Amino acid sequence: MNVLVTGGAGYIGSHAVQRMLRDGHQVVAVDNLFRGHAEAIERLRATSGDRLHFYQADTGDRNRMHEIIVNHKVTSVLHFAALAYVGESVTQPLRYYRNNTAATLGLIEAIEMAGGQVNRLVFSSTCATYGEPGEQYIPIPETCPQAPINPYGASKLFSERMLFDYAASKRVHGEEKGGRAAVDEKPGTFGFAALRYFNVSGCDRSGLLGEHHEPETHLVPVVLQVALGQRAGVTIFGSDYPTPDGTCVRDYVYVEDLIDAHVAVLDALGPGDERTYNLGIGRGYSVREVIESARRVTGHAIRATEGARREGDPPRLYADARKIQRELGWRAKTTDIDEIITTAWRWMQKHPRGYEQK
Repeated sequence: MNVLVTGGAGYIGSHAVQRMLRDGHQVVAVDNLFRGHAEAIERLRATSGDRLHFYQADTGDRNRMHEIIVNHKVTSVLHFAALAYVGESVTQPLRYYRNNTAATLGLIEAIEMAGGQVNRLVFSSTCATYGEPGEQYIPIPETCPQAPINPYGASKLFSERMLFDYAASKRVHGEEKGGRAAVDEKPGTFGFAALRYFNVSGCDRSGLLGEHHEPETHLVPVVLQVALGQRAGVTIFGSDYPTPDGTCVRDYVYVEDLIDAHVAVLDALGPGDERTYNLGIGRGYSVREVIESARRVTGHAIRATEGARREGDPPRLYADARKIQRELGWRAKTTDIDEIITTAWRWMQKHPRGYEQK
């Protein structure tokens, strides 16, 4: 299989490239390196020979993407390229609509220009498309209303809608008669799936790849930075929520399990498929539980102070992932928070400055 991975130098994208190479596929990775890491690609190249091709390019550049797709005879796409800071999306919304939504449009246009060569696409979406679900939707199913509360979630939702509309346009319709379409609609030639992630955490167990964001905002690496002495402490934003210990509860899915889900979905996609799946472990860990886990794993007394709630932080968010388990047999294998944090800690000890560490 010839697979295009957009955002292939990023945290999740690089793990996907690694898995595709491990499975024997020819991989084309594209990343503009705005927040991706060339070092991740170099590490993967060193283990894959000539099966990995990398292009520093913008996913939204439809002509360049068309050229790459055609030259490498790409038939399948894993689309990860995006910006993903919620706070930044609020202060710089246009950056998110250009880099996330408009770039997806450019990619779809490049696929269209390739004339049916690409028949499968798996899209990296987010649970942020659900906004703030009421307690009646916890755990969150795919049928939960999508009502994002920030530009990041909206940018991903608009991308989902474009993919639904594009897939619908590829269906075979009967000739319109009397102002009404004939009923003999047939499956289309393009299949896609939108995978709505919860909190992706941990690092590749081999130690080749890891999580490196600038700035870092994710709870697990932030807490581990405290253990490394890179931060004085961690702030708990709100300790009076209606949860067992008063702090927010979130679903943490291990990155390699997440990639396993992408493989399962890509293998299952057929012509005309339009699928959505939530990816999580189906339960949550509180902020205090994550901090206590990091203390156990690292052996460090991680300083934590209580702060005020952040606007827009629901008490509980975790996935109902039974749909993908029922349809494709996928379920997260690594659900213990200590095990997830151990993989991240192993990476951060060896790479305290991330990919800047030589």
